[in-house]
Order: sequence, then structure tokens, then C-alpha cells
Amino acid sequence: MSRIRLRRSLAIVCALAAIALAGCAPTPAASSQEGTIGLLLPEAGISRYETSDRPTFEETVAKRCPDCELLYANANSSAARQQEQAEAMLARGADVLVIDAVDTVAAESIVAAATRSGATVVAYDRFIDDPDVAVYVSFDSELIGRLQADAVVDALPQIRVGETPGLLLLHGSPTDPNAAALRAGVHDALRDADVEILGEFDVPAWSATEAQEWVAGQLAQHPGRIDGVVAANDALAGGAIAALKAAGIDQMPPVSGQDGELSAIQRIVAGDQLMTVAKATDDQARTAAEVAVRLLRGEEPAAPGTRDGISSFLLAPTSVWRDDIERVIIQGRVHSADAICTPPYADACAQLGLTDRELP
Repeated sequence: MSRIRLRRSLAIVCALAAIALAGCAPTPAASSQEGTIGLLLPEAGISRYETSDRPTFEETVAKRCPDCELLYANANSSAARQQEQAEAMLARGADVLVIDAVDTVAAESIVAAATRSGATVVAYDRFIDDPDVAVYVSFDSELIGRLQADAVVDALPQIRVGETPGLLLLHGSPTDPNAAALRAGVHDALRDADVEILGEFDVPAWSATEAQEWVAGQLAQHPGRIDGVVAANDALAGGAIAALKAAGIDQMPPVSGQDGELSAIQRIVAGDQLMTVAKATDDQARTAAEVAVRLLRGEEPAAPGTRDGISSFLLAPTSVWRDDIERVIIQGRVHSADAICTPPYADACAQLGLTDRELP
């Protein structure tokens, strides 16, 4: 499918989600204390959770339900800690739990505890395969995987005559079902591609350090054969690029990413990373907050789709290359030009027209 057709179809998905949410107009506060919503995020290592997801969710709840109480906790990558945090919220009378699970299998016990307490659960960002989950809010991870793999394959350079290009695949955490969906999308895109998969790795806890160590080992095992890296997110892409640079590789092979992190945008500006898949996490958090308030009020938001029988809002991702940074990242207020164009990236930013700085 062409990029234009993909974007048109994704726009339709977003429009349907917006219409579905708009169809449930907010109702006036029923009392001085409408109820309690708990937001459980999985980690602080990925910057978006504290800089985008949390503040947007809190602002939306405060606007839509000023008489609601909002509880918040970050599990710092510990499933046991997240379990304790969820139980503490339920003990405080949480009516709705919005969970971005550290471990989606372990999170089923949180869903069971919430069900026993009469609370409603929204699976946020990561799918929880439990029929008692009321709504799932995320992005289409399988599509993201296809976008990443297609981008890397399309960017593969002309290489050694008679040899098939070699790829490394860095997948996400084995405890994250979104990582499994990403992997499925990558393999679907590569099914008919003329490439050789030299190795693939499910990176525990999305660790950039483990990704870097694994890529370093693959470079030693396949000297001169690694022509591209499909990395499931920007942290893993950063680890792969660090390993490539440490090995003395000057001309970076195409490396994908996801999340639109600031460091990744800077790597794209510098030419070290090929692309990232940006997700409007503020839109995702806003959607989840709207859904949580409506569930609290006994409404049933009309989701545009389902996943394994669970009502789902799947938002559209956007591929970002160097030429997209001005339009998608800066104009979209993901990161400012000042944040991106620090001194090490000043010349590259000027070449892209992101700043008014004159080139030497």
C-alpha cells in the first residue's frame, strides 16, 4: 500500500474515533464528588510518560470532570509495584483504572481485583487480554511495524553485487503485547522483501543498553553484512546506533525507530537515524481521559473498532523523516526548534531550514 493511501486510511480511523467520542457529550457534575479515576503508568525511562501522557491526561480530566479525584502512580518498570499501586488506588475507592501495564499478563490480576471492587478498567497503550477490560486505547502497533520495516527496506543502499542485504531486527519487550504486534507487522512487511534477516532479538524491558550489547555482538558475528536495522522504538534505535558508531562505522545503515523522542529527532537531523514513527501521545492520553470520564458516569463510548472483543480506539501514527521534522514535529509542537537545534546539531538544522542560522 502506498504512503498516501496509508495516510488516507489512517485519517479515516482518527475521524471515526473523534466522531465516536463526540457522540457522548459530557454531562454536568452530579455531585460535589463525582468519583475517582486512577492512572497507572509503567516507567519513567521513556520520557513521553511524564512529559506528555501524564500531564495531558490530568489536564483533560480536570477540564471534563472538575469534581473528579485523580490518582496517579508510576511503577518504574516493576510489575509488583504496579500491582501494589493499583490495590492502593482501589482501596481509596477508584471507580476507573487506566492502566499502561508493565507486564500485561501480570496485569490480569489487577483487572481481577478491579472487577471484584466494582471498578472499570481501561487498557492504555498496551493491550491486556482480559474480557473484563472495558476499553482499549492505543495506536495500531502492527501498522507501525510495517511502516518501520518498509522504510528501512526502501532506504537500503546499493550493496555488494550478488549478495542479499542483511537486516537486524530489534523487537520490544517480550512482556509487552504491543511488541508482539510490532513484530508481526515487521515480518508481514518483510515477507516478500529481498532481504536476509541476520538476527532478531526481543529486548527485555525495551532496554537500550541490552540492544546496544546485542548489536555489538551481531556486528562481530556478521562483519560487513549489516545493511539495516529495524528497531521497534527510538531507545532501541539509539542503542543500535551507539553500537554501530563504537564499531567505527561512519556511514550509518538505515535504522528505524518509534515515539518521536527528542534524541531520535536529533539523530534524524544529523543523518544517523533514518526515521521514527511519531505517535500523538497527547491525543492518546486525551482520548483515554475522555473515555475514563464517560465510563465513570456510566456511559459507553462508542469505539470505532474492537480487538479480541474489547472496544478499542486505535489512533493513527505518522512516519517522520528528515523532511517531515518542520511540519510534524515543530509545527505539531512535539519538540521546538530550540530544543532540537542545540550546538551539536546547529549546522544540520540550518541545512534543513529549521533555523535562520547561516551556514559557514
